Amino acid sequence: MDVQEVRKLDNYLKKVFGNPNIRVVPKKGDVAAEVFVGEDDLGEMTVDDEDGERSYNFRMVIQVSQDPSMQPVPTLTNYLRLKFDNQKIRVVTRPKKMDSLEVYLGDDFLGVLFLETEKGRKTYILELPILDIDLIDEENPNF
Repeated sequence: MDVQEVRKLDNYLKKVFGNPNIRVVPKKGDVAAEVFVGEDDLGEMTVDDEDGERSYNFRMVIQVSQDPSMQPVPTLTNYLRLKFDNQKIRVVTRPKKMDSLEVYLGDDFLGVLFLETEKGRKTYILELPILDIDLIDEENPNF
């Protein structure tokens, strides 16, 4: 990821979440960056150059309570609202899917929360895809 891409991703995430404290910080190498809100490390941004088209994926790992009575939709909604400092984030169930949830910002689809269970521990993985065309307007952001 070059400096220009990092700047575009940074501006894009700030605009999408309405949070000026989001930062994209490149990691050593060419294909990854860390995403922060303030000093809080949220997850990793990676690059995919498959099929000649460049895209990005933000991946955030969320450990949840092992309490069987934990309700994932309100718990994850509150967690994401707190992390991104945006009350418009909402998590909803997916029709016919028990292993994942959808994440919206208002009425706009953001990504999918996939459930992973390993050794009885539940973890949700937020996958937020970003296409290269999503970043076109980030050349001259009005943020």
